[in-house]
Amino acid sequence: MANLTCEIQWLLYVFVALGVSFPAPSVLYSDSQSAIRIAENPVAHERTKHIELDCHLTRDKIASGLIKVLHISTSNQVADLFTKSLPTAVFSVLHAKLGTLDIHAPA
Repeated sequence: MANLTCEIQWLLYVFVALGVSFPAPSVLYSDSQSAIRIAENPVAHERTKHIELDCHLTRDKIASGLIKVLHISTSNQVADLFTKSLPTAVFSVLHAKLGTLDIHAPA
């Protein structure tokens, strides 16, 4: 989540330099409710005292309104296409959500 937050910040700088408007907040989808709660909660708890500095960056960007983190069910997480080995049926459903075309399919 922190890496994506940095990428969004970088894109914002590029868009501003090019004079392009940037919709805010950018929406991040995560299937980890615990990660969302940790990122959104600025209060430190005993269980979260060893959180890395990058989590604080994400918290700051949420507080400033640059990003908004929403929950998405694991079955709808399109990013899993790039990180997991999926059954054919699940792959097909998620692949369709990307809106890509098979260039090798007969016309």
